[in-house]
Amino acid sequence: MTIHWCGTGLSAIPGLRRLIENGHPVTVWNRTIQKARDVVGDVTDDIRVFDMDAIDAALAKGDVIVSMLPGDHHVPLAKLAMSKGAHFVSSSYISPEMAALNGDAKQANVAIVNEVGLDPGIDHLMAHDLVEQYRASEACDPENELSFISYCGGIPKIPNDFKYKFSWSPLGVLRALKSPSKSIRDFAEFNVDRPWNAISSYTAPLPTPETFEVYPNRDSIPFISQYHFDPKWKIKEFVRGTLRLNGWADAWTPVFREIETLKGSEGENRLREMSEQFWSENAYGENDPDRVVLVVALKAENKGETKWNKTYVLDAWGDEISTAMARLVSIPVSYAIEAVLNGEISSGVHAAPSAPDMVSKWLANISKLCQHLEIVDGTQ
Repeated sequence: MTIHWCGTGLSAIPGLRRLIENGHPVTVWNRTIQKARDVVGDVTDDIRVFDMDAIDAALAKGDVIVSMLPGDHHVPLAKLAMSKGAHFVSSSYISPEMAALNGDAKQANVAIVNEVGLDPGIDHLMAHDLVEQYRASEACDPENELSFISYCGGIPKIPNDFKYKFSWSPLGVLRALKSPSKSIRDFAEFNVDRPWNAISSYTAPLPTPETFEVYPNRDSIPFISQYHFDPKWKIKEFVRGTLRLNGWADAWTPVFREIETLKGSEGENRLREMSEQFWSENAYGENDPDRVVLVVALKAENKGETKWNKTYVLDAWGDEISTAMARLVSIPVSYAIEAVLNGEISSGVHAAPSAPDMVSKWLANISKLCQHLEIVDGTQ
């Protein structure tokens, strides 16, 4: 069974190398052969030009297609996989079009696995573990009021004036700033049209507590059921969001103001110009470490008293081998591929696993990829 790994961008390499070095048969597909050779040519010579027809011809039943490409490639590759009885894995969010493949994937007896990177991915594992710990605890009570937060951010380990650095094209970051979000605040749906209208402060319980700016992103509400919250539970707060260095909002205020004025094709062109400028001015340098901070917390209160309160806190930074972002996105993807090949994930469309044994195993492995990972018990 062959792994067909599509895309060798910066966030793909550690997981790809791990699979090759662990002896898995891997064919690497990339638009530019030389770029792929530059990053994995020392461990494989099975590198081919990315082409859907060529992948179709090479694909066999039981193989796995991995898409580390832009999102518009995922569904076509997943459909191609299903047509051959092969599986599919990506780190990206499950789009409505991907979710719609669930029935066909089950009928074809193939696994379509997404949301197995960092965020989404590692955050899901932490959330599942916290929910199950709480459910099994003596503190679990339908009268409790629950607060759930999940904040993740890729930030420079050495802060710059812009309070942010880019490891790939800034265009995606700029587009995301135009997106609305939904979450739960004070027991009600909290809708925000732009991230900068909901920036707040959060102190992460790191060994030396550290304060960051955070804001909600996307639509958090579907994850209430994905994380197996009991429908009877009272949810005071539920938010999945982004974490940034203190001072980020001030540094980016001119960016926010301009983005608010951009519309149509002219606006998209301006976003591309801004992206090129930011890439030239605020990209990571060769010896410039990135940092990833992820916090996932669940707290239960009753009549103002904290009954249960645990927080996963992860801190990782780049080294001479890879960036923290690349490790924490691509190596969990490699775990998912191995789980599919081992028959540990059933047919159909799935996000990161929720089975306690898999969650525990993956998190134990992920702890080795970080400089710091622990559960902090904040119960009073």
